[in-house]
Amino acid sequence: MARPVVAIVGRPNVGKSTLFNKLSGKRISIVEDKPGVTRDRIYTEAEWLNKYFTLIDTGGIEPENKDIIFSQMRRQADIAIETADVILFMVDGREGLTSADRDVANILRKSRKNVLLVCNKIDTPKTPDDIYEFYELGLGDPIIISAGQMLGLGDLLDEVVKYFPEDKDTEYDEDVIKVAVIGKPNAGKSSLINKIIGEDRVIVSDIPGTTRDAIDTPFTRGEDKYVFIDTAGIRRKKNIDENIERYSVIRSFTAIERADICVMMIDGVEGITEQDKKILGFAHENGKGILVAINKWDIVEKDSKTYLKFEKEVREKFPFASYAPVVLISAKTGLRINILFDWIKSISNNQSMRVTTGVVNDIIGEAVLMNQPPSDKGRRLKIFYGTQVGIKPPKFVIFVNDKELMHFSYQRYLENQIRQSFGFEGTPIQFEFREREG
Repeated sequence: MARPVVAIVGRPNVGKSTLFNKLSGKRISIVEDKPGVTRDRIYTEAEWLNKYFTLIDTGGIEPENKDIIFSQMRRQADIAIETADVILFMVDGREGLTSADRDVANILRKSRKNVLLVCNKIDTPKTPDDIYEFYELGLGDPIIISAGQMLGLGDLLDEVVKYFPEDKDTEYDEDVIKVAVIGKPNAGKSSLINKIIGEDRVIVSDIPGTTRDAIDTPFTRGEDKYVFIDTAGIRRKKNIDENIERYSVIRSFTAIERADICVMMIDGVEGITEQDKKILGFAHENGKGILVAINKWDIVEKDSKTYLKFEKEVREKFPFASYAPVVLISAKTGLRINILFDWIKSISNNQSMRVTTGVVNDIIGEAVLMNQPPSDKGRRLKIFYGTQVGIKPPKFVIFVNDKELMHFSYQRYLENQIRQSFGFEGTPIQFEFREREG
């Protein structure tokens, strides 16, 4: 059963992201003194008194604002309200009650959900008289906190867990495949996730960089559980002008580190760029499973040789990731999304594959017979034996007489022999060479 869902809702700049970060114990939401900075809702797992729940930070609601981003923020908050078991309606205790607060309260009352009125930015022990004006919202007693100073958060969480449904499982479930969708801005990352889950979960706009946070979206397909991480579009440093963009680049690399598998989105119209190579290189260096998705295939001008041209370009531009499958997709039309999923599941299985020590040494022994190890100044490399010591990615330790004699080309040869026997499509293979006498 699903964990309880707690959504933080309110107009912009009342401290929602600060509270979200404090409750989650890490800096996930972008916090900046600028209304509308948090534009998508962000998920994280949180815990209080051994009760685990999903926490959502929404974009601020401004009901009367017709700006394209603000109107979509309103829509995101509405979706969060629909899925939440408990809603934390945050107001600014220093600024006092506003007409926007009244409008948001009207929306929340109609939701018929459990709503806790949270009055933020109260940094003094004495309750200000202005607090009492919030009673007119009809949402009960305000819970007084200071998210920035971490005052009153325990009392708030005590109230939150009282409303958890008894039929929801609060145990943390780690049996999920974490997939980061990575790439440059506007490559179609958010569109892909929306197509997969069948709802406008992530804001999609022609404005480059619309997705500024890395957003976790739980998803179930058959018996398999996934978490899709839509990363902020990674731009070249010279194009990062705002602090917000700087946070987003850090977030994107952090998302890659958290993921098991990275789906590298390439704009099929624009083609592969140097920035794509840097992004994918980071995923490879971190041992992540990799799947290359050439997007916008529905509008790419093509003939019978177009696929071969793209695959050749992928292999030439990403020589370090020759193990990565290439899929031609359209996030807009859903073309080959099922094949994309099949590859994700296959890569996940390959990441966790284990090869017995006996079989590893049979492969190494046969490889040595076919191609003698290198030598240098009369001293030849000897390989004694190897064993697999890890998964995600598969890692092998090989014992040799002298590590300096192991040339990169011979290491690649051994990797190719292992891949010919077991595949390991979509996942890097790591080697560690240790010396021993013999």
